[in-house]
Amino acid sequence: MGNRKLVVSTGNKHKILEIREILEGLNIEVLSKNDIGFEGFDIVEDGETLEDNSIKKAKALSDKTDYIVIADDTGLFVNALNGEPGVYSSRYAGQEGNDKKNCEKLINNLEGIEDRSAYFKTVIALITEDKKILKAEGICKGMIIEEARGDKGFGYDPIFVPEGFDKTFAELGHDVKNKISHRALALIELKNILIKIASGS
Repeated sequence: MGNRKLVVSTGNKHKILEIREILEGLNIEVLSKNDIGFEGFDIVEDGETLEDNSIKKAKALSDKTDYIVIADDTGLFVNALNGEPGVYSSRYAGQEGNDKKNCEKLINNLEGIEDRSAYFKTVIALITEDKKILKAEGICKGMIIEEARGDKGFGYDPIFVPEGFDKTFAELGHDVKNKISHRALALIELKNILIKIASGS
């Protein structure tokens, strides 16, 4: 892909490192929005779906640069709660990013409910240099437990046990999570899209 650059609509250094690892070998430089001078550039995520939010964030940044742009949105969907918290996952308890309160509210809302199945979903929107919009997504199924366990994660990680495991994401740690998670699966799909773009197909 020569010296092509890809800008991620985030300032989160951990997310940038994760994306660089997954996309390694593509000869593409992964940059954060901060790297191109947009530290304070934030978009209100008011879409009705993860797709809406990821495309909105990607479009807003793509309008300001000629590089490839990606943006993502992630939600936790609990089947017995009709998909809650879903697109509102980060502000489920009313306060943006209060992980502890979000987890507590979810556990309370599931009290007495037998079906605790759930899944995480990540949607990544990619906008090419010629402004074509593409999409990648990943899903990780699992269940919600009754009390938090582990301290290696964030968000709902301490109460989510992925299928095939008996530990929460917060107990499994980053190495395992980054192989099986919704975000990792979406990034692998994204890598395949970028390979096709590079080959001109």
